Amino acid sequence: MFESAFVELSMLLAISAFMGAVAVQLKQPLIVAFIAVGILVGPSVLGMVTLDAEIELLAHLGIAILLFVVGLKLDLHVIKTMGVVALFTGLGQVVFTSLVGYLIGLALGMTHIGALYVAVALTFSSTIIIVKLLSDKRELDALHGRIAIGFLIVQDIVVILAMIALTAIGQADMEANLGEEAFWVLANGLLMLIVVALLMRYVIPNILNKLARSTELLVLFAIAWAVLGASAGKMLGFSQEVGAFLAGISLASTHYRELIGARLVSLRDFMLLFFFISLGASLDLGSLTEQIFPALLFSIFVLVGNPLIVMVIMGYMGFRKRTGFLAGLTVAQISEFSLILAALGLSLGHLDQETVGLITLVGLITISVSTYLILYSHPIYEWIAPYLSIFERKVPYRENAFGKDNNQEPADIIMFGLGRFGMVMADTLQKKQHHVLGIDFNPEFVKKMAEHNINTRYGDAEDPEFLLSLPLNQSRWVVATIRDKHTNLALIKTLKNEGYEGRIAVAAKNRQEAVFYEQQGVDLVLIPYEDAALEAAEKISTTN
Repeated sequence: MFESAFVELSMLLAISAFMGAVAVQLKQPLIVAFIAVGILVGPSVLGMVTLDAEIELLAHLGIAILLFVVGLKLDLHVIKTMGVVALFTGLGQVVFTSLVGYLIGLALGMTHIGALYVAVALTFSSTIIIVKLLSDKRELDALHGRIAIGFLIVQDIVVILAMIALTAIGQADMEANLGEEAFWVLANGLLMLIVVALLMRYVIPNILNKLARSTELLVLFAIAWAVLGASAGKMLGFSQEVGAFLAGISLASTHYRELIGARLVSLRDFMLLFFFISLGASLDLGSLTEQIFPALLFSIFVLVGNPLIVMVIMGYMGFRKRTGFLAGLTVAQISEFSLILAALGLSLGHLDQETVGLITLVGLITISVSTYLILYSHPIYEWIAPYLSIFERKVPYRENAFGKDNNQEPADIIMFGLGRFGMVMADTLQKKQHHVLGIDFNPEFVKKMAEHNINTRYGDAEDPEFLLSLPLNQSRWVVATIRDKHTNLALIKTLKNEGYEGRIAVAAKNRQEAVFYEQQGVDLVLIPYEDAALEAAEKISTTN
């Protein structure tokens, strides 16, 4: 439509910016808006975009950077601690979804091979979308976020093995032996892990120390490393996502991971725009209308069945129902891998165009709906929490094990948020002979504070049931250093509803937010940066 590729790309960005602005005004997720842009400019509607190869390349770069940043924030200790629950939850959900999805497909009159493909396609959740949403909500470091990332990695490994198996089955001459193919994939994976471990130990620290003299060069190396890792993963028979993720892990133990991660966030978000646009542009609306009923049936199964099985498994393993619910919502959609799997089945002659259209429509429905479910997960949980007790043991021992809590000691100060500001405050108050109970939803922060002989618990300030388990009747102060307005308001509301008689202090981002909290009846509002600046100025002015 356009004579210049540059002009076409500029128009695409302009439309994306406009649709994004409309979505923000309507308080709708940007992901849905960008998918809608892809549908609008794609061949099914306006047919404006012809840069398929270019957009696909940019989309792959965005995916690589996204998974690289995730790996960058995930050290080996986290993988070790979350490995068991990630493995059991990931495999359990895969088995359940595959089996029930296959039976639903047969009940709808599908062939055995068609039902098998659909069942496998329903199994996998979108790592890209989930990571983006959890990152936007700042929940990647939360327990449910870490567990979700763990079982998504398990799913990525399973989907690779499934695609290898289906490819081998689809070869008429059976030249490729399935067992041999699986062996080589495992061997390549082991080789890749060994190479990454050796580079982490002997090579990467020295390289980064030299490159760190120039921040621009350090960031450039990180981008190149992410793309090289993605390419290596693909060449070794794994996915680009797995390779980029391992590349990020290889830098996670260095001193530069925070700097690199901060510099790559904006680039990551920009590049992912093209992934969501390409996803929408790939939809053929003409072939979808005949598959509406089966697509709705499968979509309801994914949106409801997948979270339920995750909640069952996590509840059995000793996690709270809130953690199980929030982690379960992350699997309430199918993956971009599902569309790739459908295309593979079509190329092998296993599927017809109608079945491919069915999987595509299920993807569109579940991705759009699950985006809202994840973004509004906390209000949804508050609404249905009374009905979820069957998914929780009487004693959620797994989460209780994160903290160090001596119930015989009183807690006159309960502090939510153990980041840098909260840690210093809790440690200072403890040294002043106050009995502090520190609480955070990041298990690493909880364990770190426990090492300082401060009583700690893992928990979420937005969980009313967790708040009721705290010694509120003993405390004189409840302090929230979280600086998240929604979380602080939920905490204040619960404390007032339960008749808490002590005093409340919360942290605000700015003076305007501080005035708002004062209107809510908060006794003390902390503005960390402003308070620190005033104290520093006072020290300077009074020092001779």
